[in-house]
Amino acid sequence: MFRTTKNFLSWRRQAVGWRRRVRSNALLQILLILAFWQAGEAIVHLAGLPLPGVIAGLFLLLGLLLGKRFSPHTLRRGAQWFLSELLLFLLPSVLSLLDHPEFLGLTGLKILAAILLGTLLVMVVTALVVELCYRWLLAAKGDLYAAR
Repeated sequence: MFRTTKNFLSWRRQAVGWRRRVRSNALLQILLILAFWQAGEAIVHLAGLPLPGVIAGLFLLLGLLLGKRFSPHTLRRGAQWFLSELLLFLLPSVLSLLDHPEFLGLTGLKILAAILLGTLLVMVVTALVVELCYRWLLAAKGDLYAAR
């Protein structure tokens, strides 16, 4: 790929300089997060996957983070900005709550109870499935060791 060591060192210096610029600039970090979002959208669109592009972009970023190809420090300031401005992104749902005051009464409590109960149920079932799969895996490994 590189014809000489000089070309490789030049490329390496440029990569280090780019990393330093991104780590020091929150706007570049925000743009990089948005680029992962758009990459996820493109992957979902091209592959015809039935999931949101944001989720695919997050999985792409997670894969790069787990593969040590990307450092969490590179996106820290941009991610903190998104978290600090989270209410801005939730503003449409807050305004819709103001348009429907019935959600502030008994109907809202019923919906809140259904959401909380559903979330709790999903968490408990997920924990049980993970526990059962872990026990099954340990039992399978035990049988494997017993066969030796």
